Amino acid sequence: MATAIDHLDWDDLKLFLVVVRCKSVTGAARTLKVSHSTVSRRLARLEYTVGSALVERTKDGLLLTPAGLVTMRRAEEIENGVNALRSDVGNRDEVRGTVRLATMEGIATLYLTERLIELRYRYPELEIELVTSPQTVRVARREADLFLSFFKPSGTSLDSQMIGRFRTGLFASKTYLERNGVPSNVADLSHHLFVGYIEELVQLESVLWLDELVAAPKIVFSSNSMMSQMFAASAGAGIVALPEFARSPNLGLVPVLEELIGEREIWMSAHHDLAHLPRVRAVKQFVKELLRRDEQRLLRKASWVE
Repeated sequence: MATAIDHLDWDDLKLFLVVVRCKSVTGAARTLKVSHSTVSRRLARLEYTVGSALVERTKDGLLLTPAGLVTMRRAEEIENGVNALRSDVGNRDEVRGTVRLATMEGIATLYLTERLIELRYRYPELEIELVTSPQTVRVARREADLFLSFFKPSGTSLDSQMIGRFRTGLFASKTYLERNGVPSNVADLSHHLFVGYIEELVQLESVLWLDELVAAPKIVFSSNSMMSQMFAASAGAGIVALPEFARSPNLGLVPVLEELIGEREIWMSAHHDLAHLPRVRAVKQFVKELLRRDEQRLLRKASWVE
């Protein structure tokens, strides 16, 4: 005897995945260019077909129920199978579609954004979604197709590769140094003021570069935004620790104690099921090329990864 799930509609599953990724019915409706009521009606139809509620509505958006999590995973398996079939029967080298690349605000805004435009000229059918996040992006949960991080994410379903490095250092405005003097050694730093992160709000320890460089710095301005720290230091608030990709000279910041440096790895991660897709491979390879091309500025020594 046929059951409701025997009449499952793949289009409803695709809509459900959009709802999950947008975390709201309104966002899904906007993405799909349909009405809010259409999304709600089709989501309800899928829940009836599955026989269980799939999402819970909270003030932070929609959350998956246990049944919703299972349904999402099965829907993604179908989606990946369809994508693989499309690649098998089509041009395997064709780069088209959307790739969502997630990373931290600083490297996204100050380094990647203007360079990713070059991808548009190289692959006219490729669309990039650049997502900034102050925390780990769960590629395994399809919050992004690629995650660029300063550490190796954990997860057995991830394809992760260390694709480069960058160094960090101390910077200050000329105004601050004229007012407070230029430190000539590490010991002098105990007499200076600093700009840094609000530690209890930091979700990724890899961005605590000031703590790595200076013991017990006297913080006079703190923010969970690296951009805010840069502007505060530029205005003369104190010395700030920044990565080389920050292009701090553009804000009038100059290096302080250039021999005092830190170093971070750059990792690119994708879900195993997506790593083989031409569009995902193209973006990953492009970012690796960027790091190779700019390695002298990011590290001032050869450290790219083949």
